Amino acid sequence: MRILSGIQPSGALHIGNYFGMMQPAIALQSEGEALYFIADYHALTSLRDPEALRTNSRRVALDFLACGLDPERATLFRHSDVPQVTELAWILSTVAPMGLLERATSYKDKLARGLAATVGLFNYPVLMAADILIYDSDVVPVGKDQKQHIEITRDLAVKMNETFGPIFKLPEARIRAATETVPGIDGQKMSKSYDNNIDIFGDEKEMRKRVMSIVTDSTAVEAPKDPANSTIFRLYSLLASKDEIAAMRERFLKGDTGYADFKRQLFEKLREYFAPTRKRREEILKDKSYIDDVLARGAKRANEIADHVMDRVRRAVGLR
Repeated sequence: MRILSGIQPSGALHIGNYFGMMQPAIALQSEGEALYFIADYHALTSLRDPEALRTNSRRVALDFLACGLDPERATLFRHSDVPQVTELAWILSTVAPMGLLERATSYKDKLARGLAATVGLFNYPVLMAADILIYDSDVVPVGKDQKQHIEITRDLAVKMNETFGPIFKLPEARIRAATETVPGIDGQKMSKSYDNNIDIFGDEKEMRKRVMSIVTDSTAVEAPKDPANSTIFRLYSLLASKDEIAAMRERFLKGDTGYADFKRQLFEKLREYFAPTRKRREEILKDKSYIDDVLARGAKRANEIADHVMDRVRRAVGLR
């Protein structure tokens, strides 16, 4: 089984990135051949600072490795190190119905958030389909908000197969339910674009400041509180053991504890949970060539697969 997942180099790693994508992806290393790419081509739809793109791409690689990605079991590479994917995206676009792309909810959502209506943004699902199909992917772990992209990928694969004969296998989506359960400090889904994130590898003073600014209701200290509607409790539940979660829930329901105390408990748990990861990150940084070596080996493996698939595609459509 071949597993594919990608992450955009949008900046510093935050808790939402980790529990939404990185942790589930790393857990899949033991289930099959895992390929993880840093989606720098996709990032060009919103990031126009070349130095920031280069820096962020390297930071994603570093953070992935620090969080437990094993380059002996998984392939990590930059999107742009496999330029064949853009060739496949063009070929797919020649059969992609306009109506299919016009129904893509992610395009409408991004316009609503203020992004410019560019061709690249509109064609985003076609490039994502190329990402998946060029590696003969079997399984693609995604959040519910990206399920439609996998459906579009399957539709384009079927269209190509009907037009040119059997070329592509149909990938299956594996829905990551955790993606929608990581709230930011304002209670919305954690995202850098909302400025509600808590970074993992940032300054601890800033982490504490962010945690202490989590939005709460006006329930009095002595009154019982509802853990189900608490951002503090939801974040703590991602980090703590079952016994620790049960103990916090009991304190919420009992009352006599203020939100500030719960926030301090959450901050301490965050420090404890990510301490080994932060230490591993520091160790990786001491080896100047390690990240480059991992990405070079990853690019070599990804290109081997992509070349094989593209040879099949080119022959099928008449380019060879």
